[in-house]
Amino acid sequence: MKKILISSALLAGVLSYAGGFKVSLQGVKQLAMAHTSAHAEDASVGFFNPAGISFIPSKLSIVAGGFGAKSEVEFQNVSTMTTTKTDNPIGTPIYAAVAYKISPTVSAGFSFTTPYGNTVQWPNNWQGSEIIEKLELKSYFFQPMLSVKLAPWISLGGSYIYVKGKVDWTQAISSLNGSLNLYNDKASGSGYSFGFYMQPDSDWDVSISYRSPIDMKADPGTATFNISPALYSNPKLNIPASGKDNFSAVLPLAEEFMLGVSYKVTPKWMLSADFNYQGWSKYSKLVLDFEHATVGNTSDPTIKSIPKKFQNSKVFRVGSQYMITDKFAGRVGYYWDESPYSDQNWIPDTPSFNAHVITGGFGYKFGRLGIDAAASYTFGDARKVENSYYNLIGQARAKVLTFGLGLSYNAF
Repeated sequence: MKKILISSALLAGVLSYAGGFKVSLQGVKQLAMAHTSAHAEDASVGFFNPAGISFIPSKLSIVAGGFGAKSEVEFQNVSTMTTTKTDNPIGTPIYAAVAYKISPTVSAGFSFTTPYGNTVQWPNNWQGSEIIEKLELKSYFFQPMLSVKLAPWISLGGSYIYVKGKVDWTQAISSLNGSLNLYNDKASGSGYSFGFYMQPDSDWDVSISYRSPIDMKADPGTATFNISPALYSNPKLNIPASGKDNFSAVLPLAEEFMLGVSYKVTPKWMLSADFNYQGWSKYSKLVLDFEHATVGNTSDPTIKSIPKKFQNSKVFRVGSQYMITDKFAGRVGYYWDESPYSDQNWIPDTPSFNAHVITGGFGYKFGRLGIDAAASYTFGDARKVENSYYNLIGQARAKVLTFGLGLSYNAF
C-alpha cells in the first residue's frame, strides 16, 4: 500500500504563530508606521519592548484594537499551466494592553494579543491537497511585564510570555480516497522577553529588546483518518477502530532580536526605523509521534520525521509621523520582510515570500481618548517553487490587504 503523505501540518500551524507566515499586527499606530517600535506613546509598546512602558507620558494607559486581513496566494504549475488560488476568509487579529506607573521609577503592564492566527484554504483536490486543503489557526499571547527606570533616560524591562494555540488542519489522502484531520486546541508554551529603552534627549528614542524561543508542546493532538473503516486494521496503518489516534510534538518558536530608533526632526515630524533578526535556522526537522498509527518514515514506524530547512531571516522597517495639527497625526511607512526559507523549501501551508509592505494611517485625539486607523498592502516577490520533497514545481505569488482600528486612553 502506498505510504500516506503526512505533511508538516502541526509545525506549520504553530510556526504561523511566529515565523514562516508572521503577521505583525499588535498595534494600529505601529502598523501605520511600518510596525516600528521606538515610540512609547501608549501601552501597546509593551509587546515590542517591556522597558518602553516606563516612558509612556501618562500614569495609566489602556489600548485596544482589531484588524481585518484579506490574503490571497496563487500557485501555478508550470508543466500544466494550471493556476490555483486560495479562498481565505478575512482574518481578525485583536490586541489589548494596559500599563500603570506604580511609582516614578517602577511601571507594570499586561499585553494580550492574537498575533499569528490565520486561515489558509485551498481548493479540494488541487495539486498540493495532500499537504493542505484547509488550515485554521488561533493563538493567544498573555504577557505580564515590569519595567524599572535605571536613570531618568534609561529603563530596563522584562516580561513572562504564556502562549495558548489551536490548529485545525485538513489534508487529502488520495491513495486511500479520503482525508486526514490534525487537531489540537491545547498547544502551549512559555518564554520571556526583556529590553532596554532609552531617551538620551527629547529628540531621540532607542529600543533594544529580545524575545526568547518558545517550545510549543502539543501533547496530545488528535489525528482523525476519514477513510474506509475496513482499512483501520491494516497492519501497514494500524489505525484504532475509532479512526482516531493521538500524536505529540514539541515545536520551538524562534527567538527574535529587535532594534528600533526614532528621531524628532522637528517638534511635529518624527522618523522611525527598526531592524529585526529572527533565528529560524534551528529548524532542521519536525518529528510527529503517533500513539498507534504506523505512518512514520523512521526505524520506529509511529514516528514521522519531516525535513525543514529554515534560515535566519531579517526585517527592515522605516516609518514616519507628522502632526498636521495638535490633535491630528498622519503616518506612513514601508518594510521589507525576508522569508525564512528558500524556493526549494516553499510550502503552501505557510506560504512565505520576501515581502514588500506599504503602510499608512492617521490618529486623532479627543482629550485623553485617541482613535487610530491604519492600512497596509503586502506584495510578495514571485517565487520559483522547486520543492522536490512534496513534488511542487511551479510559481507562487501572494498579496495581503490589512486594515485596523484602535482606541487608546491615557490618564495623566
